[in-house]
Amino acid sequence: MKQMTDAQRAYEAKRAAKAGMSLDKWLAAKDRDTKDREKAAAAEKRETPKKPGLFSRLLDRAHKPL
Repeated sequence: MKQMTDAQRAYEAKRAAKAGMSLDKWLAAKDRDTKDREKAAAAEKRETPKKPGLFSRLLDRAHKPL
C-alpha cells in the first residue's frame, strides 16, 4: 500500500473507529474490497464480446449470396 500523509491516516483512523475496527484491520479490509472490485470489473470486461465494427459488418454482408 502507498504511503499516507498524517491527515489521510487520521481520516482513515476515524473511519475505522466508526466501524469498530483497528486501523490495520480497516486498511486490510479496504484493500481487499478494492482488489475484489478490480477483479470483478476485469472479469466483466472479459465476458462482453466486442460488437463487430462497420467494415466487418459490410464485409459479412458482401460475402452473403444475393
